[in-house]
Amino acid sequence: MQVSTAEFKKGLRIVFDGHPYTIVDFQHVKPGKGGAFVRTKLKHMKLGKVIDNTFRSGEKVELVDFEEKHMQFLYRDDRYHFMDLETYEQVSLSADEIGDAREYLQENAAVDVLYVEGAPVAVELPNFVELAIAQTDPGVRGDTAQGGTKPATLETGAVVQVPLFLNEGDVVKVDTRTGEYLGRVATAGR
Repeated sequence: MQVSTAEFKKGLRIVFDGHPYTIVDFQHVKPGKGGAFVRTKLKHMKLGKVIDNTFRSGEKVELVDFEEKHMQFLYRDDRYHFMDLETYEQVSLSADEIGDAREYLQENAAVDVLYVEGAPVAVELPNFVELAIAQTDPGVRGDTAQGGTKPATLETGAVVQVPLFLNEGDVVKVDTRTGEYLGRVATAGR
């Protein structure tokens, strides 16, 4: 199936130069002189490298033919191991294949593993995850919700900016697409 550059959106998977890419960012540009074009940042689905490319406005590109399998993250050693929830078949991916998703992967998490040409190439996380704060400076009495932010290391190793009143052990909701703190789900010890 083909799509026009007018249908580009973040996360769309396209074939470029015979390889599968995901659109990370795009911008429609209409210069005063000459034809309109679309400036894009494309991330290679297998290698993880990001390239810049410009498409003419209205140009058609092929969509990636991929299969999505619902899996469970089991554990991590030198690779990341997943199990298909229907067939119980296990696959493992390298840290490079996992990419930024490894920042939010916790054991037993349900994820979608994308297969291109029968081989697993990428992991797609849920948009939001709830993780406990493993390490942060202690909250001080009088800190307010509007006061400011501090870095907090989550149980998976990801570092996010959180309000000053949060403490270690608090469970927070994080947007996996942006790494942004969305709110506190539970307080430590309760």
